[in-house]
Amino acid sequence: MTTSNEHQTKQNQVTEEVDEVVQNEPSLVDHLTDLRKQLVKGTIIFVIFFIVAFSTINLWFPHITRGHRLIVLSPLEIISFYMSISLALAFGLSLPFLSHFLWKFVKPGLTEKESRFLSLYSPVMLLLFLVGLAFGYFIVNPISYNFLTSLGAINFEVMISAQEYARFLLFTTLPIGLMFELPIVAMFLSSIGLLTVETLKKVRKWSYVVLAVLSALITPPDFISQLIVLIPMILLYEISIRLVARMEKRAQVKEMDETLSS
Repeated sequence: MTTSNEHQTKQNQVTEEVDEVVQNEPSLVDHLTDLRKQLVKGTIIFVIFFIVAFSTINLWFPHITRGHRLIVLSPLEIISFYMSISLALAFGLSLPFLSHFLWKFVKPGLTEKESRFLSLYSPVMLLLFLVGLAFGYFIVNPISYNFLTSLGAINFEVMISAQEYARFLLFTTLPIGLMFELPIVAMFLSSIGLLTVETLKKVRKWSYVVLAVLSALITPPDFISQLIVLIPMILLYEISIRLVARMEKRAQVKEMDETLSS
């Protein structure tokens, strides 16, 4: 009888512990509510930037086009162009805020190492993205634009529509901004054990091929633009190898210190 009572008592304790854990765990409704809250805040920020960009477009648009003479083919294309360029600019300006709101939502589900890494390197990711955008805007875009229009001027009267110019501008900036974040991505994968410096060195040649293909895909179809993008990508890959090697060395030193101290 005593054994039976003890067994029943232990079972009740386990049940109570399970109930306590379940009660402490956030429910699906709580997660969805938090996600909705972050999405609402992100949408508000995006709408504010869009309104500001659209209402001031005549002030900053001439600086973006660098004085190029552009044409529109219909009255509706004007408003369509203003909308698309304002949306793109609003997205770029609100991206840091959107990233912060997303970070707040996913933070509870991250491990301590992942959370610490992202909190430390999120500003660096944003900085690298902006550097990539600047590289595309100030170097890749003008060189590609002048090369292609000069090539077309040999046999054609080149007239660029505003819509196509905006598309070309985004095509030569946003993808480059994303590719400039390669070192941080490599460091993050290394921090969670999915990437090692030996792997990076082993696949270096194939990685160069992949980078060459990506450079060809995200740039206009001229060799000069592709080469201008490929060279920084190779440098970033080599920097990634150095950074991952340093991270692994620090981890080994820390492990040795903990072993000696224990």
